[in-house]
Amino acid sequence: MVMGAGGFAMAAAVLCVGVMALLLGGWHSGARRAQLLLAGGGVVGTGPPSWRALTGRLRRVRGRLGAEWWALAVGLVLAVVGASVVPVVAGAAGVPLLRRVRLAGLDRRNRERRGDAVIGLCGALAGEVRAGRQPGEALPHAARDSGGLGDAQATVLAAARFGGDVPGALAVAARQPGAEGLLGLAACWRVAVDQGAGLAAGLDRLEAALRAERDQRADLRAQLAGARSTALMLAGLPVLGLALGSALGADPLRVLLHTGAGGGCLLAGGLLEGLGTWWAMRIVRGAEAA
Repeated sequence: MVMGAGGFAMAAAVLCVGVMALLLGGWHSGARRAQLLLAGGGVVGTGPPSWRALTGRLRRVRGRLGAEWWALAVGLVLAVVGASVVPVVAGAAGVPLLRRVRLAGLDRRNRERRGDAVIGLCGALAGEVRAGRQPGEALPHAARDSGGLGDAQATVLAAARFGGDVPGALAVAARQPGAEGLLGLAACWRVAVDQGAGLAAGLDRLEAALRAERDQRADLRAQLAGARSTALMLAGLPVLGLALGSALGADPLRVLLHTGAGGGCLLAGGLLEGLGTWWAMRIVRGAEAA
């Protein structure tokens, strides 16, 4: 038996309601309720949840789901409204793409935070050395205050404490994304130990150079923010067009989802939309990389 468009829409609605109920109630809410009753853990109410409990559950749901899952939720809503399974398929296809975008943004923010921590490490280490501490003694204090060594902190501090190869350990720590400035710290350390040069002066110059590079990246990103916002605004214009068409009574969803010409326009428009957005973002990323 072949399921029609109405059947697909009903199945999508049932799936949406089931997923929300599962997330709000938890995977084993019935088992937890029985355990509480049998263990004497308190009275389990059977009435509707309070507003505070509901908002807390919604926050937990938002924590479980990434922003990319909103694409699937929107697809389910459009499937119900448009009585078609196409929005569900499109929303599911958009989940991995949006996840990749979100993870890329998260990686960029982590790199920036680690770069700021390296700058703080250079400044703190220079201050400790000027205060009269030896480099091997000053590094643990500066690292604990700034967190600039990241995951390699234990290895670098062990090398500093037991007379190991501190520049080599710093070079290994510099492989962490955003911690490339540790290569400069390794060079300053090697020069100070081998040639007796002033470590504090070299760290001051390194901190100034890293800070200038960070400020230059931030200024370039601010200049490109307008271009990025324009590209995203243009990408959202088709959605505005659909909303205007629905407000005027044209029923664009029925045309796009239930007619051959509309389906062709939807496919071509989606391909052109994705290609244009990708090309615009590629130009912006190329400018940032340059």
